[in-house]
Amino acid sequence: MRQPLNEGQLVLIELLKKMGEEVERILKGCMQTLISLDRAQAEFWIAEDQKINDFERQVDDECVRLIATQQPVAKDLRKIISAMKISTDLERMGDLAIDIAKIVRRMEGPLLKQLVDIPIMAEKALGMMKQGLEAYASEDMELANDLAVQDDQVDHLYKRVLRDLLVIMMEKPEVLDQGMYLSFVGRYLERFADHATNIGENVIYIATAGRQDLNK
Repeated sequence: MRQPLNEGQLVLIELLKKMGEEVERILKGCMQTLISLDRAQAEFWIAEDQKINDFERQVDDECVRLIATQQPVAKDLRKIISAMKISTDLERMGDLAIDIAKIVRRMEGPLLKQLVDIPIMAEKALGMMKQGLEAYASEDMELANDLAVQDDQVDHLYKRVLRDLLVIMMEKPEVLDQGMYLSFVGRYLERFADHATNIGENVIYIATAGRQDLNK
């Protein structure tokens, strides 16, 4: 019975890895769309959402199959349940990435300033997601706990984005709408990072059967 269970868990790890790669592809594309304010490209990325949803269904189906056929207990069961929760977090990350493309639909160019901190936020949030998935695959508590430190860094960047945009909007009321839209983008990326910390929390749950809040 053990070998089919192990093989099933490897299938879950691979599915989550591919799902994460799809989320990364979409977020990078949506960020490039934001920088260029290319509305046609925004529509392309918005339509890509279905691919992430398909991966989520595959993960759920595999989890249900393993629970029904292998009757896992203890740590094995926690790892399978966590895979379902992680796929939900990844699906939400994909939604947040696509929300950026939806913002581009509504923005009037050119950009009020060169974007600096927002792309850094996106890069850091993506790094957190990939580290969380690595932690899940290897059940690495150290990698999981480190996500809390990185989340604080993203939160700090988000506050700086809001502060800088507020100054610009006060000085140039004519860019108020765009400033608000860019603040929404910062919020989406901050939430993206929060979902990455959720992955770390699930890794800790697998190892300890306890819950720990990494997003304080």
